[in-house]
Amino acid sequence: MPVAIITGASRGLGRALAGALAARGWDLALDARGAGALKETAAALAEHGVRVEAVPGDVTDGRHRSELVSAAWKLGGVDLLVNNAGVLGVEPLVPLESHPLDGFRAALEANVVAPLALVQEALPLLRQARAGAVLNVSSDAAVEAYRTWGGYGATKAALDQLSAVLAVEEPELRVWWADPGGMRTGMLAAAEPGEDLTGTPAPEEIAPVLLRLLDEHRPSGRYTAVQLREGS
Repeated sequence: MPVAIITGASRGLGRALAGALAARGWDLALDARGAGALKETAAALAEHGVRVEAVPGDVTDGRHRSELVSAAWKLGGVDLLVNNAGVLGVEPLVPLESHPLDGFRAALEANVVAPLALVQEALPLLRQARAGAVLNVSSDAAVEAYRTWGGYGATKAALDQLSAVLAVEEPELRVWWADPGGMRTGMLAAAEPGEDLTGTPAPEEIAPVLLRLLDEHRPSGRYTAVQLREGS
């Protein structure tokens, strides 16, 4: 069975991607900060008949990252690494003039440093996989100038650049940095509490679209859910 590591897997897009992969027969090593929610998610996914290792912790913790990769190794290796976990840096979002610097540092640590560190930790196993792949979850805020999204967007822009360089340095891997677009998640609600998210797609609608990267053996690159949905 192929094995995926997914961070931030207890809710939102992480849980949706885990569910879609479990339905396809993938074994999973999952991470989230909330142990209770992660345990519940793992139990639900195991009903698909797959093996699920729940490793609660914070991706900014080096020991936790090692435990997560070790859990995947025990399942058989790493075929796919999904860096999905992230933080806004401040909730709700604020203009750059008042963005707390400690919050920005925390966002850089969670959204940029931790994904790179996890890639470094998992690379030996990814290189051994038949078709190793890395999916870094990006955002349109990485390439568009939205008011109040400057701090978070800057971290995602940095993650995009890391992904692009990784794709050049590791040509045998497929490296995707993908923008899922707006989703009806707790993070988006926390970012802009006054926004009406009624018409915003749920993560369960976006996960199968992003998995077209796997299904269609897409080359390394930056993708958006809109492009993938339209087949471009």
